[in-house]
Amino acid sequence: MSNSNITISLAQLVREGRHYWASSAGQAHLQAQRACLGPVCERLFGAHSLQLGMAPRLTDMCPIRHALGWSPTRELAEDESCVVCAPDQLPFADECLTLVVVHHLLEVVPEPHRLLQEATRVVADDGRLVLFGWSPLGLEGMNRPWPRRRSELPWRGHWRTPGRLKDWLAFVDFEIERIDYCGFRVPGGVPRNASLETFGRRHNLPLGDTYMIRARRRMHWAQVSRPRLPSPAVGGPLLGHAPRVAAHEPECERMTEVD
Repeated sequence: MSNSNITISLAQLVREGRHYWASSAGQAHLQAQRACLGPVCERLFGAHSLQLGMAPRLTDMCPIRHALGWSPTRELAEDESCVVCAPDQLPFADECLTLVVVHHLLEVVPEPHRLLQEATRVVADDGRLVLFGWSPLGLEGMNRPWPRRRSELPWRGHWRTPGRLKDWLAFVDFEIERIDYCGFRVPGGVPRNASLETFGRRHNLPLGDTYMIRARRRMHWAQVSRPRLPSPAVGGPLLGHAPRVAAHEPECERMTEVD
């Protein structure tokens, strides 16, 4: 597929995604995700953050000074802080962003491995990567419609478990710090039950519609190799050793008194 066709497909996907996130169900899920992301954001400080996805920006509540969004085309850019590019070709230097959020995009892009590799490339050493995904084990996942309706959002694409994404992250030298679940609801409803959401998040039950993975770059500890000093000659003095004390000399007599 040519780059122009990929761009057209992404533009159509973003239009459909924005339509879903503007619906009542999308807004309810977005509110639950915002509450889940809040405690992560309040501990991050830096110059820039980036959100890759189709939903309204969640990173605007972070103390990070400049929250960037993403769009595949200039026509779909919502403001001047929107980066226009392919999601796997970000125009940033390595390790320059404090926070990168990939919001329900790994399920639907043609090459999710390349997207994840590019997203991790721009995360700073002390920064964080946050992945939002639909949980196959949640209520929404267990009640996914038959294949003829899976061409519609949010059911489109491949839903992956956090365990699967853990293997993907290990390949790009990232490790998971924590997995949180949100979007708890009763069958046939939307996640707007505050008591159910509070209970599910307090016990972090893996039954929410979505999960949030918080990951960071894996730290490699350097092993210091100390050079071995040559062995002293037999019978010779040992450099650096304290003067020897006679065996019969008490330890207290070695102290010097000053008048």
